[in-house]
Amino acid sequence: MIYTVTFNPSVDYVMHPTTLDMGYTNRSTAEEFYAGGNGINVSTILTELDVDNVAMGLIGGFTGEFVLDTLQAQGINTNFVRLDKGNTRINVKLNGIIMTIINGMGPNIPIAKVDELFRRIDRIQAGSTLVLTGSIPSCLPDDMYDIMMSRFGDRGIRFVVDAPGDLLMNALAAKPFFIKPNNHEVGRIFGANPETPEEVLPYARLLHEKGAQNVLVSCGGYGAALVDEYGQEHTTKCPPCRLVNATGAGDSMVAGFLAALDRGWDYGDALNYASACGSATAASNGLANRETIERFYNSLVHLLEDEASKAGQDPVEPVAHDAGDVENASDSED
Repeated sequence: MIYTVTFNPSVDYVMHPTTLDMGYTNRSTAEEFYAGGNGINVSTILTELDVDNVAMGLIGGFTGEFVLDTLQAQGINTNFVRLDKGNTRINVKLNGIIMTIINGMGPNIPIAKVDELFRRIDRIQAGSTLVLTGSIPSCLPDDMYDIMMSRFGDRGIRFVVDAPGDLLMNALAAKPFFIKPNNHEVGRIFGANPETPEEVLPYARLLHEKGAQNVLVSCGGYGAALVDEYGQEHTTKCPPCRLVNATGAGDSMVAGFLAALDRGWDYGDALNYASACGSATAASNGLANRETIERFYNSLVHLLEDEASKAGQDPVEPVAHDAGDVENASDSED
């Protein structure tokens, strides 16, 4: 079973203004509301791909109720701790000519509520996967992921960490199963400027040597790179797409990678599927649906096969898995 934790969920209020002039009244042509938060995004894509999972975290107030109702309406299993005071934050996203985002601060979270969340995580069985992703609210310790992995590290749980900077680096001592920084985050960590999958591979290997079992680095439109638990290196492309919305693309890659491994795919194929999931969300108004993901995956398979053919190579990777193959795959208990 896969569990996701979102310490700072949100109601994402997306507006589409025709103008954005400071000091003047601006009007929107359309609005949408979404349940947001990195862990929630991962759970949403996993559920879309028929992978059993549970979304966990902390919610509060009427906005928290909206998040909970939205997730349950989508068929997502939830186990959130409710705060006695405060409201889950609202993030305003102005999707005009230039995307502008204003993220709310969120409620104060008492330590007693964190302890309640930890007690629920205590019930997670060995062999499960716990996804720790996103920022930590300012009212909580900034080494919260490190604290969690230290507390639950002897339970036989696989940790997935997708977090920036020190949050990521502090997590490496616990030897997480899978981390997913992007190329810019890797660049800030090592004082470099890698752009392509080939350029990030040396830094991915350093992160692997520092403790992460699998290191997947996304590189935007250039594709992605992976150093897997056996030390093998993989790279992939980004299937052609028109960027509509980058929000949730990285979370979709995390979910796609885990979903592929859940079905027994090898690491090369899992990397390709992760790239397809990220691109599918980037080309969608919200998070991608199953049909779009499968279309992008098939497009990527054909792209890589064509490139291998032109180079005179045997297209060993990727192995094409069609939609029926995915639908009929049995879920393993991670």
